Amino acid sequence: MSSINDPKTVLEQDELLSEYNFNYSKAHPNRFVTEKPQELITVVLEPDIAKVFKTSDAVNKALRAILSAIPQ
Repeated sequence: MSSINDPKTVLEQDELLSEYNFNYSKAHPNRFVTEKPQELITVVLEPDIAKVFKTSDAVNKALRAILSAIPQ
């Protein structure tokens, strides 16, 4: 009897059956989605800045304030 922690058992459980192989080249966009998601950009903050800005909303609010102060 094999143990759950046995590497061979874990490997066998992780392998997908052939019927689960998905051909992404034939995929189509979801026709039921009504709007396209916004493009998100990930930014890494330095630790000292991250102490002040705890959330994405806080960072966005500060950046919008700076942008509104810049003459166009």
